[in-house]
Amino acid sequence: MADREPDVLARIAPGVAGLDRWDTLAGSHPFVCRAFLGALETSGSVGPGTGWTPAPILVEDDQGALVAAAPAYVKMHSQGEYVFDHGWADALERAGGTYYPKLQVAVPFTPVPGPRLLGTRPQQVLAALEAVAVQNQLSSVHVTFCEEDDAAQAEQRGWLVRHGVQYHWFNRGYADFDHFLAGLTSRKRKAIRKERAAARDGLEFRALRGADITAADWDRMWAFYQDTGSRKWGHPYLTRDFFDRIGAAMGDRLLLFLACRDGQPIAGALNVIGPDALYGRYWGCVEEVRFLHFELSYYQAIDWAIANGLGTVQAGAQGEHKLARGYEPVVTRSVHFIPNAGFRDAVAEFLEQERAAVDAEAAWLRGELPYRSSDSV
Repeated sequence: MADREPDVLARIAPGVAGLDRWDTLAGSHPFVCRAFLGALETSGSVGPGTGWTPAPILVEDDQGALVAAAPAYVKMHSQGEYVFDHGWADALERAGGTYYPKLQVAVPFTPVPGPRLLGTRPQQVLAALEAVAVQNQLSSVHVTFCEEDDAAQAEQRGWLVRHGVQYHWFNRGYADFDHFLAGLTSRKRKAIRKERAAARDGLEFRALRGADITAADWDRMWAFYQDTGSRKWGHPYLTRDFFDRIGAAMGDRLLLFLACRDGQPIAGALNVIGPDALYGRYWGCVEEVRFLHFELSYYQAIDWAIANGLGTVQAGAQGEHKLARGYEPVVTRSVHFIPNAGFRDAVAEFLEQERAAVDAEAAWLRGELPYRSSDSV
């Protein structure tokens, strides 16, 4: 498929796992690297039977060099995305249209903001995505949890912009966890200390990284993940093999917190380490302990980020309860291409109202932060 520029060729690859050149564009962000995306494919977490068909878009120059790309998937449902468009699908179906299949540019099951239009030719990637949708009669293209620059590139082409809210923790040069707590109001500081004391009573905690995570540890983390996945989604998105594959491929970029009673792990939280961020990804338990989720997924992550000089902790999608624990509202972005003019106009009207509401909510939430001073972002 030719791009608008004659010296650029865009094509669809069958997956990322077999693309040796992919990481020349992926940079240092851990979720768009070949190791992570490839593990999703080779483990069967995406692919046949999942409703996620890998279709990465590649843009090459006239010498055959890879200059841009996007991790794209043909989707037969709207599960595992965390930017909810079920209402759009229902509306189009009621009007006699067909919403699925659609094209999704995303990191599957991973609501982490980051680069989606990789490389130096974002306009060519966007043009290629548009052409794939039109030529294959797909209802729409969705680039979710993209960076602000990606959103601006898409908006230049008339794509629709959607806002959401997440909660991230920011390191302002704290010496340790107590230094962080000292910046909170007295009431919130006392509440966090009580939560940590209750969660840690009778338990010991381990932080395992890279090769220190054994096969037995992955078995336990899988059991924890299954518990959470079954309760949240009905069935877990990721296969057991996925954990082995990222363990082998991503090494020291993985950090596992375990809570143990009498030497036996009862809960775990898996994190991915970026250049300046700790990303909380999967949590679960086999024994209910009050506040243990907050301890493993939030406070342990803050502790580790401070000790290792990371600038931020991102603990996943949603969760207004994170606000009281020092996590701050951040606006996220996605962009959407809809070829059908009537449907596009209806979605555009909805998004205009939604953006205003989301931005107002984020502003209000910033006023509710538990910090004593106004140095939060």
